[in-house]
Amino acid sequence: MCAVAWMPPSHAADWLQFRGPNGSAVSPEAGLPSALSEAAVTWKTPLPGRGISSPLVIGDRIYLTASSGPEQDRLHVLCLRASDGARIWERQFWATGRTMTHAKICVATSTPCSDGKHLFATFSSNDVVCLDLEGNLVWLRGLTRDYPNASNSLGMASSPVLAGNTLVLPVESDSESFAVGLNTEDGSNRWKIARPKASNWCSPVLVPGANGATGVALLSGAEMSVVEPETGNTLWKFSGGGSNMASATVTDGAIYVPTKGTTVLRPPAVGAEPEVLWQNAQALSSTASPVVYKGRLYTVNNAGILKCTSATDGAKVWQLRTTGPYSATPVAAGNFMYLVNEKGLLQAVDITAPEGALASSLDLHDTFIGTPSVGAGALFLRSDKFLYHVGGQSLDASKN
Repeated sequence: MCAVAWMPPSHAADWLQFRGPNGSAVSPEAGLPSALSEAAVTWKTPLPGRGISSPLVIGDRIYLTASSGPEQDRLHVLCLRASDGARIWERQFWATGRTMTHAKICVATSTPCSDGKHLFATFSSNDVVCLDLEGNLVWLRGLTRDYPNASNSLGMASSPVLAGNTLVLPVESDSESFAVGLNTEDGSNRWKIARPKASNWCSPVLVPGANGATGVALLSGAEMSVVEPETGNTLWKFSGGGSNMASATVTDGAIYVPTKGTTVLRPPAVGAEPEVLWQNAQALSSTASPVVYKGRLYTVNNAGILKCTSATDGAKVWQLRTTGPYSATPVAAGNFMYLVNEKGLLQAVDITAPEGALASSLDLHDTFIGTPSVGAGALFLRSDKFLYHVGGQSLDASKN
């Protein structure tokens, strides 16, 4: 008898990193529910520990992380079946670094990423784990063992990004602050560069270069540096800074940086200064990152004001008061923007309405800090206790 390894089905809508395809928070999925109700929650499944990391959706499987124990030093990586939330496998590891975090977050705050064959999971303890999609360990790296001062009192939260065979991870704090490019084959350093000494929780994004080469944008409150993923060499910098919580968004050759409201840049040639296309101080991102969709920029602040502006010139289109506060970035699919606030209210906004319109809402009576994911025809939202499946093909199925 020969063993046959599971291979993920090919899906253009796979959600492989924080905020999905290229960190855009935009999904091509059609048919997500706009009339939210309890019947739209087709299942919810209990989780073994805390977590605000987003799930990954690869084919018909869901991958996510959690942390448990009185000191959050037990690290979990799970694989669930998308159709019903049944657990396929789970792996556990001991944290090797510091596990103290702010009460609002936890050790499983960073969202994993995947190349479709492997899973790369990082934790606030600065532990990095590479598994194949069947849960077999490929390598584990405890970065705090190598760099003992790389931590902050509130916890680490930046999510990694894949650039070819390099895993790019910011490890920024007010003590030992750096970014690393790890070899995806064995976890060794390809490069390590110093970063501004300040706590930073936003995540890197891939940036197309003027000559077609791809760089990785490392954003912090002090500066944005775009580096070559293979070497860590700086390609160019933007001295205008950025948020230390909301991440940049890249689409159609422009970078939407959450600084001075929103500042939009055109990537320059190597060594040159980026061109500022426009700025809008009113298009303010607080914790949630900006979303660019169908030619418009969407930002939401902590007060719950969802602003829609032209992605071309920053002109105001409309604004809508929704119910906040928010930590999670909205996600877009079809004609709707989906927002979940910290108190568990999921809201579907019709962004085609002339002034934007709240189409429906659903109170899940739970706490949500992490950004939803989209895939397999559904929304996936995770709290510290449950993973929720909203929508999909089985709206009449009984809930767990």
